Amino acid sequence: MTALGLHHVQLTCPSGSEEALRGFYSGVLGLAEIEKPERLRTRGGCWFQVGPQELHLGVQEMFTPAKKAHPCVLVDDLDAVAAAVRAAGGEVRPSDDIPGVRRFHTDDPVGNRVEIQQA
Repeated sequence: MTALGLHHVQLTCPSGSEEALRGFYSGVLGLAEIEKPERLRTRGGCWFQVGPQELHLGVQEMFTPAKKAHPCVLVDDLDAVAAAVRAAGGEVRPSDDIPGVRRFHTDDPVGNRVEIQQA
């Protein structure tokens, strides 16, 4: 058996938060939304394309935001994304913990941690 890569990462969200999440992931970060398969639509949540991988946000009844675990989105213009996050009222937390890597952390509208990194 050989692992070939990651297909998707899933974060959780509370019921009814989909429009706010679409506003952040599509509107602020520029990710294209993927239509969920018909059998899964009744569960709520939303999916997004991130390069060849996917980011799934699934509804969880006893929702608690992910504060440590997080996806890292590679972008071609870190400063532009930071400006878009700030313009949308989000917090940009720069991190220089990894030498030579430009990145920051922010939170999606439901409090999940998201890392943005310069490709």
